[in-house]
Amino acid sequence: MAIRTGLIPAIEIDGVHDITVITDSIAAAKKILESKVDPLQNMFIPLASAIKTFLSKDGRNKIHFWYYPSKAEWPRHKLVDDQVKASSCTPTFPSKESHLFSHKKECDNILCEWQTHFAKSLKKGHYFLNFEDEKERVIKPTYAKGGS
Repeated sequence: MAIRTGLIPAIEIDGVHDITVITDSIAAAKKILESKVDPLQNMFIPLASAIKTFLSKDGRNKIHFWYYPSKAEWPRHKLVDDQVKASSCTPTFPSKESHLFSHKKECDNILCEWQTHFAKSLKKGHYFLNFEDEKERVIKPTYAKGGS
């Protein structure tokens, strides 16, 4: 969100050819530029489109991403962090499409698919054991808290 909030206005300024984004999350910057499928792609596509337009508009246009860890306590980082948190810019995605929700939804879907596939498997009971809790209930696989 911070990258989007700062980058979009900078891209729209006439005469700007060189933008440097200083971030404590290079992973977030990479996600913006990756073309692989991502649960948050609907949030990244407008930003990636704006970047593409900016870069193709003029051969001199460049965007640099620099990593600067937040634990280094750079005063400008705190200033930007405070400004983004106070920003009235609303996210373009609903809360049900947040990264954590998407990650949980994806994990739940994978677990459901695995459980369905395993339940139908002819190998169940031959090569695998069901784990049971102290009340002799079958423990279902989970990704939370280290898994089951």
